Order: sequence, then structure tokens, then C-alpha cells
Amino acid sequence: MSSMTRHLQRSYSTAISHHAPIKSLSQDLYKESSLKRLVNKFKNYSDSVRFRTKIGIYEDTIRRLASAKCYRYVEEILEHQKQYRPDMSNEGFNIRLMSLYGKSGMFDHAQKVFDEMPDRNVKRSTKTMNALLSACVSSGKIDKIEGLFAELHERLGVKPDTVSYNVVIKGCCKCGKVEKAVNIFGEMEKNGVKPDLVTFNTVLVGLYSSKRFLEGEKMWRRMIESGLKPDIRSWNARIIGYVNEKRFDEAVKALSELDRTGLKLDAFSYRALIKGYCDEENLKEAKKWYAEFVRCEHPDKVTLETVISLAMKKGDLNWAVELCKVIFDRKCLVNAQILQEVVDTLVKDSRFQDAKRIVEMGNTNSYRCYKLNLPSEQ
Repeated sequence: MSSMTRHLQRSYSTAISHHAPIKSLSQDLYKESSLKRLVNKFKNYSDSVRFRTKIGIYEDTIRRLASAKCYRYVEEILEHQKQYRPDMSNEGFNIRLMSLYGKSGMFDHAQKVFDEMPDRNVKRSTKTMNALLSACVSSGKIDKIEGLFAELHERLGVKPDTVSYNVVIKGCCKCGKVEKAVNIFGEMEKNGVKPDLVTFNTVLVGLYSSKRFLEGEKMWRRMIESGLKPDIRSWNARIIGYVNEKRFDEAVKALSELDRTGLKLDAFSYRALIKGYCDEENLKEAKKWYAEFVRCEHPDKVTLETVISLAMKKGDLNWAVELCKVIFDRKCLVNAQILQEVVDTLVKDSRFQDAKRIVEMGNTNSYRCYKLNLPSEQ
């Protein structure tokens, strides 16, 4: 293809992007099966100012490329954006690029966008600092979060706000440094920055999940005393704490309190309790709360694998067969080894027809061929 032909094609695509409705451009990108063509179209459409205001299109496209591990295409699209001078002189547009690089696991590229901002005469504020901190956490570079926070605070000369501390506390909790997170919480208050519900929830999840129940309860009381009302995430963290302590009666009571406060129980609420009963091999309560769960939520992969493993361990083959049917009806991609164990056990128990039915359903699953084997009838 000649350079003239390529130039004419690009001009034509650019003309389309300037005049076509944004919705049609978005649909065109969504339907494009070739990632290379997707990148070329995105770059051409980016010439449109209207197109560049659509954050959702950017997020969807970059997520798709990152999921396919096409990081060079992510870089190609986002580096291409730097030619749009009016946008790149805007702090918000730079923050968008940092966020997209962070979500793609490309922290070094996010840092480069941050470092280049002074060259474009873009002032870096607390929002910019928060964007880079968030990119650090979302890209998985959580081991760098403490040093980065201290460096940015000193380098920029800006005062961290609640969001800044929330990001750092989240990063510390994610890498298991719960004690450090609690210390930063204390520094936050000393520096006159008021913790919000997100701050408390992040610390509560860290404490309760790491089996530091008494510290979690102390933080819970501080949250209430500060005038903040617990939300569903607060209660779910506490339920985990109760379950870890094997205080199931209090966990159930917490669910009742949730209902009275008008908060809607979510999948996490049930999942924590079901897992706790399964870990204790309490088949009766696990079945009871699983039944409650499926009345208001669709069962997820983790929950189904957990309960079917308990059913097999306790010899409840009827429930195991029932759960297998749910898995296939929901087209839920569970570990095939679990299903094979059900099949093998059914054959040993002379329930050959049930075993055959599960193999048939598994091997015709439209989402995945489980390749289940049917042993010879005993």
C-alpha cells in the first residue's frame, strides 16, 4: 500500500470521526475483531474533540487491550494522545492517561506522564498526586506506595487530602501491612485530615480479615463515635471478623441488624457466612444459608465450588447433583476436577444415570468443554 493511499484512508477515517455520531464510533470499535485495526481506528477517531471527551470509550478499549495482554497497543493508543496539545495541557486529561496506564498494569508509563507534566506547563496538584498513587495500587506496585507517598508529598509541596491517605492505606492493606495502615490512619488524624467512611472501611477490612478482631472492634467504635453510619461494606467486614472468630451467632445477628437498618444484604454478606460454615463442615447451616443466598442472588463460582466440596465431603450426593445442575444452568465455569469427583463418586455409589447426565451436560457446555470422563459402571 502506497503512502498516498494510507494518507487518503486516514483522511477519510478522520472525516468520519469528525461527523459520525459518537455512538456509532463506539459500536464500530466494539465490533472490531482485529486488535490492530481497533488501535488504528481509535487513533483516527481520536482526532475528534468530541471523541476525546468520552472517558467510557477510552476505558473500554484499554481494558480490552490489557485483558489480551497487548500492552504495546495500550502504549500506542495512549502515547498517541500526547499530540493533542490543548488536552495535554489539561490536568484532567493527564490524570485520565495515568489512570488508564495504572489499570493496565503499566505504572512506569503512568509515572512518565506525571513526570512530563511540567514540560507541558501543567501544574501538578493533590488530584495529580492521588492519580499517580492510585495508578501505583491498581497496577499492583503496592510495595512502592509508602515511598511514593512520602516522595510526592515532599516533591510537590502539596498537602495530602483524605483521598491521598485512603489510597495509601488501601495499598498497605493489600500487601498485608495492616499495622502500617493503622499507623497511617493515626498520622492522617494528627495532620488534621478527617477520615471518611472509605478510610474506616478499608482499615476494618484489613483488621477483621487478618483476624485482629479486637482491634477491628475498637476501630468500629471509633467510626460510630465519629458520627459515621456503617454501610454494607462496613458490616461485611465485621461479619468476616465474626466468622474468623467462629462467632457464628453474632454473624447471623449482624445480618439481622443489617436488615433492620434498611441496608440490602449483598452476595458478599452471604458468601462470608457460607464459607465459614463450610470451613466448619456444618452441612445443615451451610445448606440453609446457601438457600437464603440463591433467593436473592445468583450463585457465583467461588460459592458453588465451596458448597459442592462440602456436599462431597459429607456424602450428600443428592445436593451435589443438584448443585451440578445449577452450575450448568448458570454456565458457571468451575474447576472441572470438582465435577469429575462428583461423577466418580456417583458411579461408585451405583448412580450411573446421574453420573452419565452430568458428563453429558458438562461436555456439551456452550462456554467450556469440561472433558469429563465416565468410569465404567461398578
